Amino acid sequence: MEVFNQLIYDFAAWVDTHQWSTALHESFYVYNWVESTHVVALTLSIGMLFLIDLRMLGLAMVDIPASTLARRLSLPMFLGFTVMIITGLLLFYAIPVRSAQSLWLRIKLVLLFAAAINAWLFHRRMSTAGRSWDTAVKAPMRLQVGASLSITFWVLIVICGRLIAYDWFDCRAEPSSFIAAVAGCVAGQEAF
Repeated sequence: MEVFNQLIYDFAAWVDTHQWSTALHESFYVYNWVESTHVVALTLSIGMLFLIDLRMLGLAMVDIPASTLARRLSLPMFLGFTVMIITGLLLFYAIPVRSAQSLWLRIKLVLLFAAAINAWLFHRRMSTAGRSWDTAVKAPMRLQVGASLSITFWVLIVICGRLIAYDWFDCRAEPSSFIAAVAGCVAGQEAF
């Protein structure tokens, strides 16, 4: 784990040497615009995703066929996700060392990976389930489980994203050895 954390720290320290990284972080307006755009894109993409998930659970828009709703909301959802990913990378780029040593960012990345796998499985199950359920109030149980997991993962991702701003488990706060290892703390290389 120490080697992995050192590699991540070295990469973050290298990114931090870039003039554009410093300029973005120190910019009074641009950083705030990037962060605000990230939140707006998150709202758009997750809003569309939640409508689809709630339809699968039979809790919203049950009079619209599930495939029609998914097809119509896919474009704005993917546009939102694209902007969210780009702005998220820019937020990391602006504060790389502190971000790389954030327990919340690491948890968020694991949850993002889990959400991506769930989405892939969800779409796969949706395409193999046939269309007999398309106008039913609720989707088949496997799709309901995927929709429930999607909502759960994204709520946790948003919470972790918000907690990145707080320094409860920052390396300079001298966390326990377990938290220090999970957060990516490298001895003598604390982020400020």
